[in-house]
Amino acid sequence: MSVETLLYTALKNLTSNRVYRDISPAEVTALPRITFIQVGGQAINFLSGETPSKKLARMQINVWHSRRDDAMALMRQVEDTMRTATGLQATVLGAAIAVYEEDTKLYGAFQDFSVAYDD
Repeated sequence: MSVETLLYTALKNLTSNRVYRDISPAEVTALPRITFIQVGGQAINFLSGETPSKKLARMQINVWHSRRDDAMALMRQVEDTMRTATGLQATVLGAAIAVYEEDTKLYGAFQDFSVAYDD
């Protein structure tokens, strides 16, 4: 299963399935919603030349809501979910960063995780 599918499966219950890769579609106006994107990751290499059974991805998860407090509460739920998600071995790489998107008038937060998953 792809890391994107694993993330969707882990997070979908937090937002009634409103979890999207990269950006949410323009026609989606319901809140809250979550987006995620891969922003790098550490490669696993063995000196023996073996192919590792796991891959690492650095994933940025973004949440969007109509109120600052609600966005931050959802981000804390995401962090807790990521720590225990089946199929993902997630490591929190830092605290959440709060944002405000002037164009949409939405409050958000984003946070990075290192995720180990089966290739």
